[in-house]
Amino acid sequence: MRALFFDVFGTCVDWRGSVERELERRGLPIELAVAWRGEYQPQLETVRSGARPWTTLDVLHREALDRLLAARGLEVDDAAELNRIWHALDPWPDTVEGLVRLKRAYVIAPCSNGHIELLVNLAKYAGLPWDAILGAEIAHAYKPQPDAYLGSVAALGLEPGEVMMVAAHNGDLAAAAACGLRTAFVPRPTEDTEATADWDIVATDFLDLASQCGAPV
Repeated sequence: MRALFFDVFGTCVDWRGSVERELERRGLPIELAVAWRGEYQPQLETVRSGARPWTTLDVLHREALDRLLAARGLEVDDAAELNRIWHALDPWPDTVEGLVRLKRAYVIAPCSNGHIELLVNLAKYAGLPWDAILGAEIAHAYKPQPDAYLGSVAALGLEPGEVMMVAAHNGDLAAAAACGLRTAFVPRPTEDTEATADWDIVATDFLDLASQCGAPV
């Protein structure tokens, strides 16, 4: 194994807590956070299905936000700024320390549906020490489409079996495994909390993952 790829939203960062805090700060109902995230897969599917051309997550998030606000009769003066909350999400407590350890032994990079601009900004905000930023536009494909994984693997000049996909989503890991990648499950309270298959590694958090991967302290 030479590299680890990471799902970002939910696995590396606490999207729900971060978005809820921003909504509360703006005087908006915090339940909008879950509703907003609930639009995520349907929005991605409009691109995956070919119903529309390649579109970045910023555009998809903004369309969903506008629709949700209108449905609830809510108005915000700076919807564009609110939409940027997805560029500034807090990491889970173990994320950065675990990534730093893993970086000592492996190449680490996101394999995310976020585009490169978003992932760079998020890495700066949350202190995520990536070796590379592999946004979805590398292959113009959204997970779980195979090109989303294989395009990132090819971008680093690697073979699928040399890469381990890390996620708090069993479905993400199943898709990666079908492409020949190794798999590691890490539970998160807002995502999947239990492994539903015999993944290569099942860890309690990123620090346990680093230990199981033999990364130095």
